[in-house]
Amino acid sequence: MKAAPKSSITLPADEIRLVQSLKLRLKLKSNVEVVRCGLRLLDETTERGALREAYRAASNATRAEVTRELEELDHLSAEGLD
Repeated sequence: MKAAPKSSITLPADEIRLVQSLKLRLKLKSNVEVVRCGLRLLDETTERGALREAYRAASNATRAEVTRELEELDHLSAEGLD
């Protein structure tokens, strides 16, 4: 079995203070947990952004056709109502 790889990241003093502040506020046990939480949040946000862009592109691609079809069927919306 391989040992877990070790890594070390050196941060400027202001960023270390931010990590320590987040550690206290989030009640995490280590600075590494703070970084892991941040990475997960960044990954989720990036995925949501990509999904949002895909929906936007699909909406733009179909908008003209849907608008045209709704205009063609608009006269039927009040049919039979007095």
